[in-house]
Amino acid sequence: MAGITLDKLAHSYLAKPGNDADFALKQIDYHWEDGGAYALLGPSGCGKTTLLNIISGLLLPSKGHVLFDGVDVTELSTEQRNIAQVFQFPVIYDTMTVAQNLAFPLLNRGVNQSEVDSRVSDMLATLELTEKANRKARGLTADEKQKISLGRGLVRYDVNAILFDEPLTVIDPHMKWQLRTKLKELHQQFGHTMIYVTHDQTEALTFADKVVVMYEGEVVQIGTPEELFDTPEHTFVGYFIGSPGMNILPAELNANALQFADQSIALPGDYRNASGSVELGIRPEFVSLLSQEQARAKDNPSCVPFKTTSVEDIGRFRIVRGEVAGHTIAAVLPEDQSLPSEPVALFDPARINVYQHSRLIKPTSMQSGGGNHG
Repeated sequence: MAGITLDKLAHSYLAKPGNDADFALKQIDYHWEDGGAYALLGPSGCGKTTLLNIISGLLLPSKGHVLFDGVDVTELSTEQRNIAQVFQFPVIYDTMTVAQNLAFPLLNRGVNQSEVDSRVSDMLATLELTEKANRKARGLTADEKQKISLGRGLVRYDVNAILFDEPLTVIDPHMKWQLRTKLKELHQQFGHTMIYVTHDQTEALTFADKVVVMYEGEVVQIGTPEELFDTPEHTFVGYFIGSPGMNILPAELNANALQFADQSIALPGDYRNASGSVELGIRPEFVSLLSQEQARAKDNPSCVPFKTTSVEDIGRFRIVRGEVAGHTIAAVLPEDQSLPSEPVALFDPARINVYQHSRLIKPTSMQSGGGNHG
């Protein structure tokens, strides 16, 4: 295993990039802890695979360096870096048996036969393929073939890191859940440094200790699943993480209050370090829909009229979509809460994030007892 340092790393597929827009991967400086489980998350074309291929040695970066445990490996091949990589589609030998496929990377590196037999036996049990050990790979399902592909990466105990490039794309939904759980177990068991590329937030949040969110070639936030949900540092993170994503609404900031839809919303923090046009970010889970009578009883002037446009029943809760002052927002209602006929929306001030130029801005201080809670 190895700690991986990305030192002023950037890449362009153009011979002579002129500005930031020419870079598929904008500059990143970060250290991946030895034994950590990381996910690279973002939409197609955001730079995830470019970054993974630079780490693995399949691509030489335009700028910067890659270090394993402090040793510069930028110019070294994948084999020299001692990396295992699992790709989107199974990479196996159809003419070999399941056991032979798992043994191949070990035999190729001169591991003695008794050790090979022991590791292959353990991996077959782990992947629940023991009964098919002597079956030729060509007759297996896509799920089983991808299990073998995962096993070929995991059977090597001596690797510096294991890299996964959207490995569950071809897997059916139920099997995806099983394999995600299995990967988590294997990470805890062996402690390999693992980096997992995906555009699926569920895969990223359930697998990784830290999620690296990428957008238009830039790393916009690195954090735990809780940090990404509670305090997204970029509006894209707020929108991309969560189902539904964060509501992002235009507002005006003045010290410790937001002006939105002709209402003033008192904030629990003091934002005297910023002012003017901002964006209000709030998760649908923290938008309350009240009746006119409930709003009057709360004596809360920051409630705004909400026009319901659709209701989606998820079972445990309902997603209510509507319009507030001409802007589309979503609210999450508990299953047992009725939807008022003419609701008003109340935002929990303690759960509001404030953004300027898409970046999170933080208060200089917190007000004691500030804000009205819904």
